[in-house]
Amino acid sequence: MGSANQSPRKCHALLPTAGMGSRLGGELPKQFQELAGKPMLAYALEAFVQSPQIESIWVGVSPNFIDNPILKSLAMGNKPIHFLPTGGPTRQETVRNTLGELMKAGIAVDDWILVHDAARPGITPTLIEKLIQAVHQSTAGGLLAVPLADTLKLADLDAAIAGNLPHAEKTIPRDHLWQAQTPQMFALKKLHDALEDAIRLEAHVTDEASAMELLGFKPLLIEGATRNFKVTHPADWELMQLLLSASK
Repeated sequence: MGSANQSPRKCHALLPTAGMGSRLGGELPKQFQELAGKPMLAYALEAFVQSPQIESIWVGVSPNFIDNPILKSLAMGNKPIHFLPTGGPTRQETVRNTLGELMKAGIAVDDWILVHDAARPGITPTLIEKLIQAVHQSTAGGLLAVPLADTLKLADLDAAIAGNLPHAEKTIPRDHLWQAQTPQMFALKKLHDALEDAIRLEAHVTDEASAMELLGFKPLLIEGATRNFKVTHPADWELMQLLLSASK
């Protein structure tokens, strides 16, 4: 009966931005390079600022970058955006460190945190809304993802080790396979503790969902969109530039 007195769980965005984006090149980390007229990070920030359910936005930045004037240029709208020097050597450590600062700042341990890649500037308020609506009554959390459409090939390992062109050994059935995207939405303390465990155990986790899965959770998969792809290589940059320019 006491649940009627509980405050509704709020939603907050967390963007880890401490990586260097070395595969893309350039003097600045890729999330701060200008894409279709503004820093790439600005597109994700705008999407969260425009999402009514998002209470606040927290950005984990490399301590070496925290005084860069680019960050001041990214303040926008009337929603609090906090830039924190919580960047670590890995994405997982950056997210874990930033989650710790959220708890120190008084964010409720059960509030929802939407962790999003700054290198996915194609995110939209509509996709954020879709994720929140699907996950907010879940106990396991969830993430945006897209069902795989391409045929998958398993390459021979020997060729890769020898530096030769790989051969296809067999085709992997793509039924039930999804490609993870972000945001990934989980309760603050649960996610912090899951990442803490994964880091301590040196487990191979590549996103927040994989850390939660190690604890036995089964996050919901909510269908995202092709436009929400990750900008990693120069060809991705060129494609995203076309997409964002066409959206203006």
